[in-house]
Amino acid sequence: MKRITAKDLEEKLNTEFNLNIIDVRETDEVAEGKIPGAVNIPLGLIEFRMNELDKNKPYIMVCRSGGRSGRASQFLESHGYDVTNMDGGMLAWEGKTV
Repeated sequence: MKRITAKDLEEKLNTEFNLNIIDVRETDEVAEGKIPGAVNIPLGLIEFRMNELDKNKPYIMVCRSGGRSGRASQFLESHGYDVTNMDGGMLAWEGKTV
């Protein structure tokens, strides 16, 4: 499984456009703040909503601490998606949130 640090993702957000970030936390957690541009698909719905994702695009998976996004990354990777897990999750995120 590919990984990225929160700091490296923050730097990528400052230099690249069209990053595909999927936040797999529950909606009440996301309401407290998410990375700008991130799309919320709770972990329990990944299997049912993965058809909304494009296998030709890379995705960065995020959760609270990195565990749930790691599981989501493994699941999507096993179905042919290009995914990277953000280590440490939102607990490690120091960038701005919306």
